[in-house]
Amino acid sequence: MSAPVAQEELPILEAVINIRNRLTALKRDRAEYIKPSEVNALYQSVVKQVTKLNDVRDDNTSHNNRVDTTLADVFSLLSLCYLTLGKTKECPAVYSQLASMRQILTHMEESGVYNESDIPPFQRRLQELRSIVQHDAESGKHPEAMTKLLERQLNELDAIVRSLQESLSDISVELIPVHQRLVTIRRQLVALAVKEGNHKAELKPLAEELRKIDSKRVNGKFLGPGGTVPTSQAICSSLLEECFDILQQIKAQDESKNVASSLKPIHDRLEELRAELENLVLTHRWSLRETDLYNYSLSLQEIDKMRVDGKFVDADGNRPPGQYVLLYLLRRCYGLIYRLLSSSEPVSEELMPIANKLSTVKKCLNEVYKYGGPFSPRDLYPYQLALYQIDSMRKDGKFVGVDGSVPEGQGIVMAHLNECHELLEMLKESMDEENNEYYDDEDDDIDPESASGDEVEQ
Repeated sequence: MSAPVAQEELPILEAVINIRNRLTALKRDRAEYIKPSEVNALYQSVVKQVTKLNDVRDDNTSHNNRVDTTLADVFSLLSLCYLTLGKTKECPAVYSQLASMRQILTHMEESGVYNESDIPPFQRRLQELRSIVQHDAESGKHPEAMTKLLERQLNELDAIVRSLQESLSDISVELIPVHQRLVTIRRQLVALAVKEGNHKAELKPLAEELRKIDSKRVNGKFLGPGGTVPTSQAICSSLLEECFDILQQIKAQDESKNVASSLKPIHDRLEELRAELENLVLTHRWSLRETDLYNYSLSLQEIDKMRVDGKFVDADGNRPPGQYVLLYLLRRCYGLIYRLLSSSEPVSEELMPIANKLSTVKKCLNEVYKYGGPFSPRDLYPYQLALYQIDSMRKDGKFVGVDGSVPEGQGIVMAHLNECHELLEMLKESMDEENNEYYDDEDDDIDPESASGDEVEQ
């Protein structure tokens, strides 16, 4: 339960709620593009309130009241606005990515189901995000309050990653292959539990492999070379038992994806969210506005908060079957959001339609160039027209927004445009060469004697 809000923090809370409402209105307005000037004004307002909050609070005391939760919402929305504007290399854009990463890492720590290969991608991404924060801190581009907040969060995530690594280092060398294989089998089993239909054929090889791993134990222990008993037995043994448990659940109840009726509403909502997010992963270049991810994150957090001691419970406080399925769907959704945030391009939503059109034209021109002619000027006309239309949108060599500002992503869009022009010129040159070859062949086919005879007659 959150702590009460102190009297001196009430004006700050009121101001922060007002900012959140304005950001939410900005997010909902699909009729117009999000304007950098509006986002920047709201960002400066937030920084002002954070500075006031720091002045009335003691640095050595941790706080968690309504001001903090509302500020977290505001920073998430602001971060997604920055991503929508294509400002992916600035401090505010880092916030939502760190929040998404925290959710995934916390679930990994809770489940204990991960191996060595799962950790390096997070380490690399954290390093990339840290370099963005450090650059902004050194250049003074963003206020110290913002960079300090992000540095603190980066340090907390680094600590979680180190904790995950230390847990793996406890596993003895002899049991690492067993542990890695059990982690993989468990993931395959949970993925099967979510799938529709009968799983008998797919379960059989996994069940046989589990029995094979189990047969290596002697008196419930995995043995090393020379009959020694390696450390970390409990980790591998509990993982093996968990795999058998999931296997039996799938076999026993192969209906409604192995979920009890009391958990069905949660399951259906998670399935709906997963389907929408998977669709966004496929179409995000054309249909995603990063601020849309806020609603998905909010829905997942609400579902996550329903758990009691890590489990979903019914009205009577019992833990019905289907926990693995729900947790798989929840973590899958968190993973999809993180993937969408990480793949966000440094191109403003205002320039994204142009970037997408150029990307399509470039692909078509590459295919035409790859397979070659013969083709005529008429064949190249649609591409020339498309590039002419895009070229005519520029003012003084730049693409300008509706409000007269210069949106992010100019370099990327111009690079695409130049590549398209180069490909078009290459195709024109190859077309001219083909025409020259054609006329040369015609000249070669003319009989010199008949030609000279014609000249005499003339």
